This record gives sequence, structure tokens and C-alpha cells, in this order.
Amino acid sequence: LQAIRTRRGGIAGPTEVWLALRGMRTLHVRLERAYANAATLVERLRDHPGVTRVRYPGSGAIVSIELGSPERADAVADAVRIWTNATSLGGVESLLERRRRHSAEPETVPTDLLRLSVGIEDVEDLWADLDQALRGA
Repeated sequence: LQAIRTRRGGIAGPTEVWLALRGMRTLHVRLERAYANAATLVERLRDHPGVTRVRYPGSGAIVSIELGSPERADAVADAVRIWTNATSLGGVESLLERRRRHSAEPETVPTDLLRLSVGIEDVEDLWADLDQALRGA
């Protein structure tokens, strides 16, 4: 670490600082939108016949749903078109991930769990895509 700091310095470059500043200026707007989208989806998911359980702490943009079987969870993950099937959190795009696919994951994680990282797209588009996938599973 000392060698890297000596050769490159201990501060971010001007481009990196500009990018961080640019992102911070709109962070609150992006978070408000993602949080509002998540809250709307949670309300609808709680009443959806294809969802057995909704896990949501009451705020934020991360929602988890249980679907009754790992096969249904896989089918939903495969059927979405707007949601990206990926392992990540906090982007502006909506991501969906089927959990407990690997043997190293704890047994406390349900095999039918989908984790949704809700982004800032139009909530009606997100809902339509998720709803069609749930109904088709």
C-alpha cells in the first residue's frame, strides 16, 4: 500500500472526483424514486396469488419474495424482460436474483426466494413485467 500511495498519490484523480460529485447531486432523486417504486410493488405483491411471502423492512429499494418452489422462482427469473437477472444492489436499473442456487449458501435462505433490487424505471413497466412473469410461472 505504501508503494502504491508513493507512486500514485493518496487522493482521487480529478475525473473520479467529478464523477462522484455528479452522482451525489442526483442521489436523493434516484433514491426517492427507487424507494417509491419498491413501496408500490410491495403493495401489489402482497395481494398477488403467485407470491407466498413478501419480505420488506418498510423502507428502501430491496424486496424479497417467496414463490412456493425453486422451480417457480427460476421460471419467474427467466420470464422477466425489463428486470435484469443479476447479483448486484443499488443501481438505477431493476435487478432480480434467485437466491439459494449454490450449496455454499446458508440453509436459512429459502430455496424459492427472489431478491429484487428496485430501480428507477417506470413503476407500471416494472409491475407489468413482474406480473406477467408471476402469472406465467
